[in-house]
Amino acid sequence: MSTPAISSAHGAHTGVASIETGAKITPVRNDSRRDSAVGEARSSFPQEKISNSETGVPANAPPIEIHDFDMLIIGAGISGINMAYRYQESFPKRRYVVLEQRENMGGTWDLMRYPGIRSDSDLYTFGFAWRPWPEKIPIAEGGAILKYMKESAAQYGIDKNILFQHKVKESNWSSREQAWTVKVDVTDGQSGKTSVKHFRGKFMVLGTGYYSYDKPLEAKINGIENFKGQVVHPQFWPKDLDYANKEIAVIGSGATTITLLPALAKVAKKVTMVQRSPSYIVSMANRTTPKWWEMFVPRYIQQRLTRIMYLLMGFFLRRMMKNPEKMKKWMTRDTKKLLPPSIPFNPHFEPKYDPWTQRVCVSPDGDFFEALREGKAGVATGVIKTMTEKSIILESGETIEADIIITATGLHLQYGGNSTFKIDSEPLDWSTKFFWRGSMIQDVPNLMLVQGYTTASWTLGADATAHMTCRMLKHFQKNKLSSATPRVSSSSGVVEQSGETGLMGLTSTYIRMAKGRLPKHGLADPWRARGDYLWDLWFAKFGDLRKGLSFVECVGE
Repeated sequence: MSTPAISSAHGAHTGVASIETGAKITPVRNDSRRDSAVGEARSSFPQEKISNSETGVPANAPPIEIHDFDMLIIGAGISGINMAYRYQESFPKRRYVVLEQRENMGGTWDLMRYPGIRSDSDLYTFGFAWRPWPEKIPIAEGGAILKYMKESAAQYGIDKNILFQHKVKESNWSSREQAWTVKVDVTDGQSGKTSVKHFRGKFMVLGTGYYSYDKPLEAKINGIENFKGQVVHPQFWPKDLDYANKEIAVIGSGATTITLLPALAKVAKKVTMVQRSPSYIVSMANRTTPKWWEMFVPRYIQQRLTRIMYLLMGFFLRRMMKNPEKMKKWMTRDTKKLLPPSIPFNPHFEPKYDPWTQRVCVSPDGDFFEALREGKAGVATGVIKTMTEKSIILESGETIEADIIITATGLHLQYGGNSTFKIDSEPLDWSTKFFWRGSMIQDVPNLMLVQGYTTASWTLGADATAHMTCRMLKHFQKNKLSSATPRVSSSSGVVEQSGETGLMGLTSTYIRMAKGRLPKHGLADPWRARGDYLWDLWFAKFGDLRKGLSFVECVGE
């Protein structure tokens, strides 16, 4: 059995610079069943019993069973499913498991059930590169996206490797074992009873997104305690909410509000968007135009060409972002054309910031503006002074009557799915650490954290991370390495990102509120934030991944 020794190299470009052969570490005990094919039945998951003396539990307690895998993927949303595909494609004989806390796969698309829930970027780039989005509409509703994800997972056998209602509570990296061990609460779907299981893996990927599934953003809204109607957070939408012929106030101006307003306006008496400050809203045609050459080209090639076209559109958009004044003029001209005469552009649709410093909202086929023109919806801009039993009062004196208030003010940001992380039993403080290439965390071994983009589809960033993960693991295999840890050395030149820029370069209020609990970005490579898919994908496939990393090498047999 190979024995790893610690490398003292910190970001050496020449590979693992020096190996301390005297530093003996006991690796994870192997299991011949690890080499069985991906998709093997759950009943044959390898497991190992650990003696109580190793765990510190009472001697008369039963031994702890450890379920061993090469890879642990946390979360069966779009990031986790994509990671599973890339991993089994690269390592068909290795074993992996996807641990999902909910009853179903889908992540955001299974969680969010508010009216009109849909993507805010095109599905040709948001969909999987390995199974292109098959429909003719770029922007799809949540149900269609969830169906697509389930079909994709089933087609490639990924669903057979997902364990549902497995909520990770604690993850601990052991330098001695060179592995992650996770403690999982398992809920029985019939009885509702919870038991505890332990899983261990050489590498772990967090496909858990960037917000809490359990906790809403605790936004301070003046006087909301006075309101006697129903207050609803979109993330926890009641199944039985009756909003027909009701007056509704939606507090917020982000993507959720822009989605909700036209959907609610179809049956509500009146919907008012109450915003402190406006956002950029872009109308986008929601159907691809048939091309004459499509009758001569196989469908799978059509799908790939459409994806390439939308990727190029994103590329040119990012080039245009370098001239925000031009972008602003174009958006202003488009918005003014779509507004009804009764709603002025200023102050309701003139943001005080440049495009993409906060995420630009998309209105498919201009449905948001259509609701305004039909008189079923309106906009109120200003700071909320207080509320009464039945209304919202702004500092300007404007009053908005409401039977229902929806607080679409953002998300409670967090990483890791509300579980705790430890390195050799020492708690991890995310806020003190830097991101390494937007994917790994300073001083945390063998952990990839999947992030997307703000100027492009989330899945593009997730796929770049998946490619980089698999390439790094191949580097492990080739060079007999057991772990890689991002390290900030005195000569690395890392400087914390300055100003108000937060997660993925955004300045939204809910992102600034989370600054003290999230990892940081630096200004120097490899610690700065990602933002360009084509460059990130090229780097994931061909770039030098060793900069900023310290390796542990396996030596001996």
